Amino acid sequence: MPSTTANQQDATGTPQPGDTPRLELPSAELPRHVAVIMDGNGRWAQQRGQDRTFGHRKGAEAVRAVVTESAKLGLDVLTLYSFSTENWTRSQSEVAFLMNLYVEYLVRERETLAENNVRFIQIGRREGLPTPVLHEMDQVIEATSKNTGLTLALALNYGSRAEITDAVRAIARKVAAGELSPDAIEDTTISNHLYTAGLPDPDLLIRTAGEMRLSNYLLWQISYAEFYVADVCWPDFQVEAYHKALRAYAKRQRKFGAVV
Repeated sequence: MPSTTANQQDATGTPQPGDTPRLELPSAELPRHVAVIMDGNGRWAQQRGQDRTFGHRKGAEAVRAVVTESAKLGLDVLTLYSFSTENWTRSQSEVAFLMNLYVEYLVRERETLAENNVRFIQIGRREGLPTPVLHEMDQVIEATSKNTGLTLALALNYGSRAEITDAVRAIARKVAAGELSPDAIEDTTISNHLYTAGLPDPDLLIRTAGEMRLSNYLLWQISYAEFYVADVCWPDFQVEAYHKALRAYAKRQRKFGAVV
């Protein structure tokens, strides 16, 4: 993929008002897999005197911007932490709103995903998710299954400890059945039994709203990911903020435990 230009320009070479700046990085300097903890929707809304649900709706708009830009940049995978296993403890009204919002998003964005050649998958436990969410999710997974561009992994009803527990249970069942020797279990064995099996590990982990926690997110997979914390809340994390994170990543020297 060639480097991108800084701005859209007219015939005279002058950037046009309202144009979104483009990223000036060669593809070799971009991460293959970006994982995002989308934090701050409720806080963003409350700072504006609005209900938390207003922030969630605005956050969904930010998702479209980041997904579309990731597809245009030619990234391989974008994983978004959307709803954790711990989020079920929120108020029933907020959880119900979020589940309805997922259904809306999946219906509304199906065409956008197709236009951008995005393959959609879900990581997390299906058990406990409402039937309408599962129905629309499966529809989008099927409709985008043959797309060859960006893979959008939505971490929905996801928790990393639950993921590792499920992987260990699956491996234990194979050992008990005589299909796998305990001595044959390696790192790759565990990786291949995680929800993210078949995906590259994240190169870059972004968290918004200035928070410094991992929040039970991709704990196995981010062993060597670069961290980037954005001060803005998720609804304000638009393309320019995303570019800032990608530029910061490009400046990092990744050592993977070695001395360089």
